[in-house]
Amino acid sequence: MRILVLGSGAKDHALAWWLSRSAYISELYMAPGNPGTADIAINLPDTDNSDCEAVYRAVKEHNIDAVFIGTEAPLLAGVREYLAERGVLCFGATKEAQRLEDDKAYARAFTERHGIPTPCNYLCSDMDSLKKYLDNSEENKRFTIKSNSMTPSRVVLSSSDKSAILSYARILFSRGPVLLEDYVPGIHVTATLFLDKNGYLLLPLASEYTNVSHSEGTPTGGMGAIAPIPLKEEIKSQIEERIIIPTLKGMKEEDIAYKGTLTLSIILSESGPVLVDYHVRLNDPATQAMVPIIETDILEILRAMEKDTISSVNLRTSNECTVAVVLAAPGYPMQPETGREIKGIDYSYLMDINSKPLVFVGAVKKTSDGRYFTDGGRNITVVGRGENLQDANEKAYTLIQRRKLDALWYRDDIGNKLFTWES
Repeated sequence: MRILVLGSGAKDHALAWWLSRSAYISELYMAPGNPGTADIAINLPDTDNSDCEAVYRAVKEHNIDAVFIGTEAPLLAGVREYLAERGVLCFGATKEAQRLEDDKAYARAFTERHGIPTPCNYLCSDMDSLKKYLDNSEENKRFTIKSNSMTPSRVVLSSSDKSAILSYARILFSRGPVLLEDYVPGIHVTATLFLDKNGYLLLPLASEYTNVSHSEGTPTGGMGAIAPIPLKEEIKSQIEERIIIPTLKGMKEEDIAYKGTLTLSIILSESGPVLVDYHVRLNDPATQAMVPIIETDILEILRAMEKDTISSVNLRTSNECTVAVVLAAPGYPMQPETGREIKGIDYSYLMDINSKPLVFVGAVKKTSDGRYFTDGGRNITVVGRGENLQDANEKAYTLIQRRKLDALWYRDDIGNKLFTWES
């Protein structure tokens, strides 16, 4: 089977690595791909994955059997619909389903219709309405503010400082309305599903570190993740019964079910699991943490999704734990410095992909003379694998420190959720 993956980030590299290990794939293509995927797939750097016609030309030229969309830009551009109309097997959210992420007010109404627990929220159309709402709220109450629309990274801020919320809102309003929610304290859980029109397959539960540091609330797209989370079976059952099953039942009832991936951001609060966001795609860096411990051939999953029999798949995983540490460009997340040379990367570093730990490449550019430069905010994810979280943590940071990637910065506490669950 010949597969085309649309994407260029570290999560796409992780997905491509999983696909490359399949016994049933004859050719794997990436559009556009990155320096890391070049060693396990055929990159199509000149194919704009948000250009419907360009993607379709690539499909025809390379005799592609199926296209996998795990990232947001091609979804928003309508690539999935364009390909499906031309008879191409495509895994990705439909335009109708994309509203679960691209219109959070719609998503909140959906959860209310189907009895899914979510935080109390208020949709703000401008600064005046937001300021008025905050002025009328109790002093020192903590809120979470986020864009109402789909964004390349999860740009959210949680704070009790009203001036900080207003300042951050000015950035978000450039994209449209914002959603203000009551802050929900608890454990962060990322639940990733492969789904079809009849059921779902739950991948290992992960937990993501979303702030710049343990003590600083500056939001990022994610600076690390661990998997699997050591949760009691009772808690896992609550996640499925209170959130996952009603979500998929509601999607089927409202005719927005699809074949692709759905990621749910959940908080385990004192009163139980609470849904805070839907993502109709894969999450970074949860994907990098989950993929290395999955032993099931991904083609078994894709074939079942095609036939709407995903619920029959038995997911096989290793007994390992993973700690994924993201290395980012200076200035990230507010103003990442691009064009900064990363001197610690070479071919042998990337070849650690076949050993422990793994290295997944994100926003990195390779020049013709073999040098690597930052090409965006989050550049590399190093994933340690071990018998437990502490072992995995040590493996990840040992490789990072050995390579002395001085051009990049990272959190030094990923995996310490073994001892504390603050994110």
